Order: sequence, then C-alpha cells, then structure tokens
Amino acid sequence: MRGIIAKLFINGRRPALLSALPLALLFLLSGCSEQVELRFLPPDSTILAFGDSLTQGVGSTGDGDYPHQLQQLSGRKVINAGISGEVSAEGLQRLPELLTQYQPALLILLEGGNDILRNRDKAQLKQNLAQMIELAQRQNIDVILVAVPEKKLFSDSAPLYRELAEEYQLIIEPEIIAELLRNSQYKSDPIHFNNQGYQQLAIRINNLLIDHNAL
Repeated sequence: MRGIIAKLFINGRRPALLSALPLALLFLLSGCSEQVELRFLPPDSTILAFGDSLTQGVGSTGDGDYPHQLQQLSGRKVINAGISGEVSAEGLQRLPELLTQYQPALLILLEGGNDILRNRDKAQLKQNLAQMIELAQRQNIDVILVAVPEKKLFSDSAPLYRELAEEYQLIIEPEIIAELLRNSQYKSDPIHFNNQGYQQLAIRINNLLIDHNAL
C-alpha cells in the first residue's frame, strides 16, 4: 500500500486522485463491515416462534419448550406456534393467519425438518420457506431463520438455509439444531430435544437478539 501511495506523488505534489483516496478506502471498509441488524424490540413486542415439533417442544416437560424459555430470557412475549409433523407446504398455508392474529415484530422460522426427513423435494422446501420470508418482510416483520440439518448421520445444516439467509439478508442461526442432535445429553429421542436441549436453543436465539440489537 505504501508503495502505491508513493507512486501517486509527482514532484512533491499530491494529485486529485490521492485526495480522494481516503474517502474511497472508508467507503470500501464500511461496505466490508456491513451486517444485517434487527430492529429493537420494545418490552411490549410479540415474537412469533413458528415451526414444527422442535418449536412445539416435543420431548420437553412442563414449560421446557424453547419459546417459553426464550420468553423468560428475553422478557418479550413469545408465541409458540409449533405443530408437530408439519411440512413446509402446510406451514406456508398456516402462517398468514398467525401473522394477522398476533402482528409480531419478529418471526423465528424453524421449519423444514419434516420435509427433509420425508425426502421431500428440497427445491420446493426452499421455495416454501422463501414465500414465508417474503410474507413476513412485506409486513415489515424481521425474520430469524434457524437452519435444519440434512438427513445424514452427524450432518451439518442443509445449504439452502444459508442461501436463503444471504438472498433475503436475514439473521441466521446456522448450526445449533445440528449441534444439539449430535449430543445425546440434550435429546429426548433421536430427533427431539429434552428441556436442556431446548434451553440451549433458547439461549442461542436470545444471544442473537442481543448481538443484533433487538434487546
């Protein structure tokens, strides 16, 4: 960099190009550091936790499901809108009414596990999730996307979730579901968590809210 700048000096004079250089560098650096942020959630805000059995809390006891535990951590009202066994096509049909009913400030979208377990077409899953995201964004609702692993032993999350997060500029929790499924101490059965597992999920999402200025 010093060599390049030195070459811009001619006979001790600083040309106009060099005068503009600091501004250009500042612009480039600010672009590189840009990240997605969430809007602050006032204390009376509502969060809609939407998805299947992992949102409903299958395998938990008492108030061990993650939406309830997230409510305790965040101090915000969290609606548990999980239905066990739901596939994304069904979720797409169900979501509009819930958005109208609760008018949430934030949607936590944890959907697609049943599509993957049942070998449904992943392109269709991605399209269904995209339509849910667009539905929320048209209503000025922030979205956190929680990724689901592929149907393989010790698998990482399906790439389509990161692709959606990039396309729609979303906050994503990319690996917590896969991490918990690899650890038997957090599971109630092969595909569901116990209270401790759901607690870890709630903590991770609450940390996202803090890290991205929602709390």
